[in-house]
Amino acid sequence: MLRDKIANALKAAQETNSKRRAATLRLISAAIMDRDIAAREQGRDGLSEKELMDLLHTMLIQREQEATHCEANGKIELAAQERDEVDMIREFLPSQLSEYEMKLVCQTVVECVEARGLRDMGRCMAELKERYPGQMDFAKASCMVKQMLRAPQ
Repeated sequence: MLRDKIANALKAAQETNSKRRAATLRLISAAIMDRDIAAREQGRDGLSEKELMDLLHTMLIQREQEATHCEANGKIELAAQERDEVDMIREFLPSQLSEYEMKLVCQTVVECVEARGLRDMGRCMAELKERYPGQMDFAKASCMVKQMLRAPQ
């Protein structure tokens, strides 16, 4: 379970006195706790594994954008710290599919749902998100699927 992995990583970071890693993992744990509280206020038991992965993915994107922003403003040291946090967060997410793998997966899904045109775009994307949560950039996948559905068959 993802929560256990994060908790164990935090414990290990504290034991090895890895301050930067421990601080990042505490930040992740705090974000999870905040989202759990919000979910409980809505009458749910907390975050699901999928919601947890979505949260980590959001945190990853935020760090990447901040690193780019820092680099653009000449704050190289801060950008390096953000990139380190990106690497730490990425440890808890499933590995990303390559461009080639993503193209093959998209093609397979288009064929499986028997998509015939752009009107089937939603079905294709829903299937991709169900089968490959957190394993690809769905914005890129969306462009690939759209291109496949536009192509004459």
